Amino acid sequence: MTKFFNYCLSTALAIALCFGVTQAAWALPQASFTLASLAQGDAITDPEAILRYALPIDNQQIRNLQDSMEFMSKDLRAKRWGPIAASAKKASRVLSISQDAILEDVVPSFKEQAQTLLSEIEQDVAVMKEAIATKDRETIWTKRREILNKVGAIEEAMIAEYPTTIPEEYANLPRLLGRATVELKTTQGDITVVVDGYNAPINAGNFVDLVQRGFYDGLPFVRAEDLFILQTGDPEGPEQGFIDPKTKQYRAIPMEIMLAGDNEATYGATLEDLGIYLADLNLPFNAYGALALARPADDANGGSSQVFFFKFDNELAPPGFNLMDGRYSVFGYTVDGKDALEALTKADKIISAKVVKGLDNLVVPS
Repeated sequence: MTKFFNYCLSTALAIALCFGVTQAAWALPQASFTLASLAQGDAITDPEAILRYALPIDNQQIRNLQDSMEFMSKDLRAKRWGPIAASAKKASRVLSISQDAILEDVVPSFKEQAQTLLSEIEQDVAVMKEAIATKDRETIWTKRREILNKVGAIEEAMIAEYPTTIPEEYANLPRLLGRATVELKTTQGDITVVVDGYNAPINAGNFVDLVQRGFYDGLPFVRAEDLFILQTGDPEGPEQGFIDPKTKQYRAIPMEIMLAGDNEATYGATLEDLGIYLADLNLPFNAYGALALARPADDANGGSSQVFFFKFDNELAPPGFNLMDGRYSVFGYTVDGKDALEALTKADKIISAKVVKGLDNLVVPS
């Protein structure tokens, strides 16, 4: 049964969304906000950058190295060569004095490879400096991407044991103890998403389990609002979510939002219901193609198989100023296939979905 919601734009703020729903709708509830209640700040919009920063690590040296490259992007677009050179210099300084401190936090089995990666990053920064001197932006962009990929690999190797606490009451649900990559083949092309079990183990675990079961294969997109939402996961027939074939019961998935600095997500209610505003979230709705759990408008813990991609318009809902954070659970990000995502409509469907990496992180209760 197809669910629906209507939406309207708040012209007073030009960025606030208000959504009218029926009682049976799976949707975004009506809301009225002032600018002061919206998330503030210069938001990070690169999905891979968000995923890197969301890793549960505490090594300031590797973060300093990451910062030098992440925040270079705006200067590159604006051709601000002084700040670009300063960022490269910062990276060199970290590499010259902090390699031992970085390696200290890497798991033993990866230390040798991490040392090799750090040496390669030194060479990459040297090439970048030469490119800065000649204002060769293409080479700088390429080296920046290569450096960040290597930094991300080192950061992931700093996680020796699964660090997130999961409440016992959710022991009956699948959980993802790490990350996984899922490829969706659609009628408009392929989409790759990375789902994050460090910050949303139950939401991510549920999705990966359903992908592995073939649940999404052949399902249509049941809503495709031009600016904001692309939703799927509604099975054929009267059911609104996944019915476990063993228990014959609806699998209900809770709200799950990890606040920055926590090692256990907030469950069971929206942050608004809990009186938490302007929170710093590890998995925000900042990136185009953020993947989140849909739910009934009147039940924060009634989600199941229906998920949606967030397709905001930068001018109407700029990152860091949207009303979605804390109201819906983000559990992953689109890292490839933006063109396909933009093209999809309700006339399209998922041909197949497959876990291509990280399936060993899925734990399904017996």
